Amino acid sequence: MTTEFVAQLQLLADRTEAVLAREIDSMPSVPPRLADAMRHGLLAGGKRFRPFLVVKCAQLFGVAEATAMPAAAALECLHSYSLVHDDLPAMDNDKLRRGKPTVWAEFDDWTAILVGDALLTLAFEIISRPVSGTAPEIQSKLVSRLAVASGAVGMVGGQYLDLSSDKRGEPAQPDDAYIRRMQGMKTGALLKFACEAGGILGGADESQLAALTDYGTHIGLAFQISDDLLDVEGDPEVVGKATGKDADAGKATLVGILGIDQARAELAAAEASALAAVAEFGERAEILKQAARFVSSRKS
Repeated sequence: MTTEFVAQLQLLADRTEAVLAREIDSMPSVPPRLADAMRHGLLAGGKRFRPFLVVKCAQLFGVAEATAMPAAAALECLHSYSLVHDDLPAMDNDKLRRGKPTVWAEFDDWTAILVGDALLTLAFEIISRPVSGTAPEIQSKLVSRLAVASGAVGMVGGQYLDLSSDKRGEPAQPDDAYIRRMQGMKTGALLKFACEAGGILGGADESQLAALTDYGTHIGLAFQISDDLLDVEGDPEVVGKATGKDADAGKATLVGILGIDQARAELAAAEASALAAVAEFGERAEILKQAARFVSSRKS
């Protein structure tokens, strides 16, 4: 990871933030308090790593940032909705997110539920709008893929598996396979979609799309392991949220099953697999290789 990579990540985060702010500001009929709560949940900073992957994967094929940004912004709306709902008392009961009070803690739980609903709906509004230079069949494919990645066979299904183990005790002792399935759905599905979306926008052929899908799968695993390691070892001031919660709550994680040393080995293997997946793109994929290294070395 280089300073240039960090600068590119921040630049795209700032541009994504500006696009998202315009989306909220363009809805004057929204009740003011709801709009404020949506801003709180959507414009809370963060790395905007998923939009970054959409744009950079699309740029492999010469797609302009402006063409990829609607899909990137839609994905960030959907990701933000999932965080707003994850933080709710009935789910993870978190009061701090990115160094700020979570939406339910700042407002209340019923408002946070509606904020999540609104951001989820906004995501599909954005991604379904006509984009100059993008064929309707491409947009239709993006809408369909995002729906699958975010629904019961993707993120929502993974959230259910996580909470079922945590709150229902089913299964009582999640094994390695269960945890990998859960994390692959809950965290991995949206990261994989980010990479696929860039390829779809760029007209990737079957082999190229498979490579990006493989890359996204390994990035998703690496992201979740690094997240679990941060919960064990991270500084709350740097991470921006409470740490140590997974162990205290008895949550099923690969770190809990494997231990820290083996989890770090799995993280290194996931990074190596991600790098290998995009090797066919040569030097054009350098930014994606740096993204893989970033995931496995992140501090927040």
